[in-house]
Amino acid sequence: MTAVAAVDLGASSGRVVRGVVTDGGVHVEEVHRFANGPVHVGDRLHWDVRRLHREVLTGLGLAGEIAGIGIDSWAVDYGLLDASGELLADPVHYRDSRTDGIKPADGLYEVNGLQFQPFNTMFQLMAEPLLPQASQLLLIPDLISYWLTGERGAEYTNATTTGLIDVRTGQWSPELTRDLPGILPALRHPGDPAGVFGGVPVTAVGSHDTASAVVAVPASSEHFAYISCGTWSLVGVELDSPVVTEESRAANFTNEGGVDGTIRYLRNVMGLWLLQECLRTWNADLGPLLREAATATGSVFDPNDPVFLPPGDMPARIERWCGKSMSRPEIVRSVLDSLAFAHRDAIADAQRLSGKEVDVVHVVGGGSHNELLCQLTADACGLPVVAGPAEATALGNVLVQARAAGAVHGTLADLRKLVRQSQPLRRYSPR
Repeated sequence: MTAVAAVDLGASSGRVVRGVVTDGGVHVEEVHRFANGPVHVGDRLHWDVRRLHREVLTGLGLAGEIAGIGIDSWAVDYGLLDASGELLADPVHYRDSRTDGIKPADGLYEVNGLQFQPFNTMFQLMAEPLLPQASQLLLIPDLISYWLTGERGAEYTNATTTGLIDVRTGQWSPELTRDLPGILPALRHPGDPAGVFGGVPVTAVGSHDTASAVVAVPASSEHFAYISCGTWSLVGVELDSPVVTEESRAANFTNEGGVDGTIRYLRNVMGLWLLQECLRTWNADLGPLLREAATATGSVFDPNDPVFLPPGDMPARIERWCGKSMSRPEIVRSVLDSLAFAHRDAIADAQRLSGKEVDVVHVVGGGSHNELLCQLTADACGLPVVAGPAEATALGNVLVQARAAGAVHGTLADLRKLVRQSQPLRRYSPR
């Protein structure tokens, strides 16, 4: 038996999870959870990353005896260090407006293979006033790892979300980083050592949380699509090589690095952020609304419209988009119907553009608990949906650590078998 700690930092909450791996499976237990979210400082949105660091230390103190630590988080955001290694300022939140209006350069997709998102790191750096003072850039999980260990690096799966990695070589692109001399650290890969904290090894995992989540997709064959469903829905397939055709670019698909050299070929869908912001506006619980939404009639809208990206009064924006007033259950149903159809479209496009056939859809992450969304997704896709595990990100983090330590062996298929053997799953058939 091997026990490790997975630090999983999400855009709305973070937690430290204790994971135990045996020959028969993998199990996780949350030992510390804490809130996360944007902080307004003047006219900017920031992350309170120093508080996150303190919460991580608290969680590690509660994890008991462990043989390793791995850290994952959301993508694209970063901290800048000065020449002495001190943080210049709290990282800016990706939902901040400073990159509004930015457009990608011609030919960019052929190099980095990324879906255009105005908040990608490379575009944030175009609007970064502190760049001339910076001696190092560290993405969020690498920053927390640095504060734990004193060692600096850039984990590959998260680095591929910056827009600065050449998707063909898997290295920092000389063409795209020529204006960033010396500030990008050396790349690490999942399973590489990342330092030591209190005598405990820190291991690089799939530090983009979706990369860790895809490790724990409990697929029994290669013919699957996945939806890592939380604040965002990351919808796609797993490939051996990137797809950088003009048709792929026009369909807004991204090629992000995965564990073991895989490519996460996916489209970002706005996800449960829409519901989270509705509930925050209403100060309401989701459970009763979901029961009423099951029999309500909704209106389908485009969840990826940029109008839904910032925080604020989400119900009012949905009503404006749909052109009518709606009850709360009708708004919830509209969100879920719209997400289900967006999931369907992304999966159909992923198959068409990559040539990969799909016969099952795996929904992992917190959204796997949303029975109505899972059923609506199965109905929209015309494919069975297997929901679970909800803790996919932590499980993938734990499994990569355990394999690096020699506690388990094999390929991604072998790691996924451990998930199937030990985690509760639910199947939804299309109606």
